[in-house]
Amino acid sequence: MIEKIILLEGVDPLILFGANNININKLTKLFPAIKIIARGNEIKLIGSETEIEALSEKILYLIDYCKKYNQLPDEVVDYTFSDENQTVSNESLNSNEVILTFNSNGKPIRAFTPNQKVLVDSCNQNDLVFVTGPAGSGKTYCAIALAVRALKNKEVKRIILSRPAVEAGENLGYLPGDLKEKLDPYLQPLFDALRDMIPAKKLKEYLEENIIEIAPLAFMRGRTLDNAFVILDEAQNATLMQLKMFLTRMGKSAKFIITGDLTQVDLPRRNESGLHYAIDILKNIEGISSIVFDERDIVRHKLVKSIVKAFENNQK
Repeated sequence: MIEKIILLEGVDPLILFGANNININKLTKLFPAIKIIARGNEIKLIGSETEIEALSEKILYLIDYCKKYNQLPDEVVDYTFSDENQTVSNESLNSNEVILTFNSNGKPIRAFTPNQKVLVDSCNQNDLVFVTGPAGSGKTYCAIALAVRALKNKEVKRIILSRPAVEAGENLGYLPGDLKEKLDPYLQPLFDALRDMIPAKKLKEYLEENIIEIAPLAFMRGRTLDNAFVILDEAQNATLMQLKMFLTRMGKSAKFIITGDLTQVDLPRRNESGLHYAIDILKNIEGISSIVFDERDIVRHKLVKSIVKAFENNQK
């Protein structure tokens, strides 16, 4: 048995320990053979040398995360100690970073899971990327962050975000209000993500100047999208012919990301989702990649992972 003390220099213990010591309690459950004492500005570990070395390495990673971002989200703690992440390093704090948001906390948007990191790398290497996976796995959010980064780095001149308005059959005439009022409910998740990443005044300017455009899939027909970062969200609700129409809009210096959840198709029964077929048809073309997220990538409330898993296990 050995004893090791880790000093918390430059870190708020309340952030590291979590509310009501929730993070320390997690460590205690994960390492029952180690006695963990967290008081003031230090953590004392008592146990075998091997286990203390493994635990202290990850605690130091969390300390570095707190120093850099002045916060410690639950998903970061969970992933740090998950089976999928056997090793952590200080370098990963930088290698996974996608973009810094502009909210009051300056919260960085990072790739928290291996598949989210694969998306970042794949987007850097390919002009067309398909991303499928369950709700809450960060498909759309990461894609929009990559688009905002590309715009800020002047890699593209505009961002175009699209969704099939399938709940209204993309026949919006019977809905009340003007066109914007008809479309807002279907496009609201995209606005929400943008508001996280771009100051309100700047976002309003971008929207007014069409530097950022949000439109339903039906509005893409006949266009050529040059020098643009284009995202089609909820693509599981597009037919194969709609996807063909959309993908052939790709112009010069354009980058496309197509996201969807193949388990949540809302199309009428006579119309089959084209997303699976499109991925299969295009899988061997250079410059096109496909990434499949799963429940391990979910970064919403911890119950969402259990809900997704339960539905998967009970599908008929």
